[in-house]
Amino acid sequence: MEKLRYFDHAATTATKEEVVKEMLPYFTLNFGNASSIYSIGRKSKKVVEDARDKVAHAIGAGPKEIYFTSCGSESDNLAIKGVAYANRERGNHIITTKIEHPAVLHTCQSLEKQGFNVTYLNVDSEGLISLKELEEAITDKTILISVMFANNEIGTLQPIKEIGEIAKKHNIYFHTDAVQAIGNVRIDVNELNIDLLSMSAHKFYGPKGMGALYVRTGVKFDKIQDGGHQERNKRAGTENLAGIVGMGKAIELAYENFEEYNKKLTELRDYYISQVEEKIPYVRLNGHRTKRLPGNANISFRFIEGESLLLNLDMKGICASSGSACTSGSLDPSHVLLAIGLPHEIAHGSLRITIGEENTKEDIDFLVNTLVEVVERLRNMSPLYEDFVKGNK
Repeated sequence: MEKLRYFDHAATTATKEEVVKEMLPYFTLNFGNASSIYSIGRKSKKVVEDARDKVAHAIGAGPKEIYFTSCGSESDNLAIKGVAYANRERGNHIITTKIEHPAVLHTCQSLEKQGFNVTYLNVDSEGLISLKELEEAITDKTILISVMFANNEIGTLQPIKEIGEIAKKHNIYFHTDAVQAIGNVRIDVNELNIDLLSMSAHKFYGPKGMGALYVRTGVKFDKIQDGGHQERNKRAGTENLAGIVGMGKAIELAYENFEEYNKKLTELRDYYISQVEEKIPYVRLNGHRTKRLPGNANISFRFIEGESLLLNLDMKGICASSGSACTSGSLDPSHVLLAIGLPHEIAHGSLRITIGEENTKEDIDFLVNTLVEVVERLRNMSPLYEDFVKGNK
């Protein structure tokens, strides 16, 4: 097998060595339960609060506004259901978009079965919502707007500040799924008028099984999990001590090296896109060309199946994706690509690469050269491509 070249950092990242080193003592030596009152419990409580400070500092929040969870999906569920249940007397209407992560879409669909009304906003061909349509969708029953910061499949960045201003003007809570944005975008929750924000540690070189939810002081939300009184009685369960420590370290590292890291990713992303567009015909870049995550490039290759493309790349030691890792078991085309207007046959031929810290220009060259070879071979096997070529002669 060829050298492994990993281009799926939107699915997950490797935990950094510095993060693992920070976590290790809290599996064995300093293992106390943070809810215990004796000395090793108090020590555990202190490191939990230190990590809470680090997470809060990274997004301009206060430490008492951070609630630790098990992942981004739990954070989304707690934010949306928590606000919905606690504010039912004010209204039962939620606004979101058609391109959200399944953790948001399926949560909203679950609430619809419980009597809530949900508006799913359209997006344009680049994946952006219309602020005018958002404002027009607001009713006197609207209690929550949930719009993702950056799309996990096509990388498009939404106008978060403007959405926050609209929500604030109408006295509506604003939640954003920022799982893909943390570490890739500078975020100040006060400047952007964000009331609730979800994140997940394993997207920024932290441990899996660890997430957090920011909730602005004064936002009314209910717990959705019964048990103990951990996380100020909003999230029951013994604290994942090592995971919390790792998340704190990972987010601290992410913003220490932010400018250099994102400059590198943007340059590699733009180089990849330009090389593909130059060397392979009949391709389409999905998402906004500039208002996108620095390491994300989603390109559709006409006349081929994405699954065949992925398998051929895998044989060359290349890890990439056709979309969200959370829907990889589905044979249906991406709901995001359909929402931006792609027909099924083109959506099926899409490849998402997400670049990370360890990737180099040489890796990009290897990827592009492999794509040139594989795409040509797969197209030569396609009767659709053959008919297309004959029809254009």
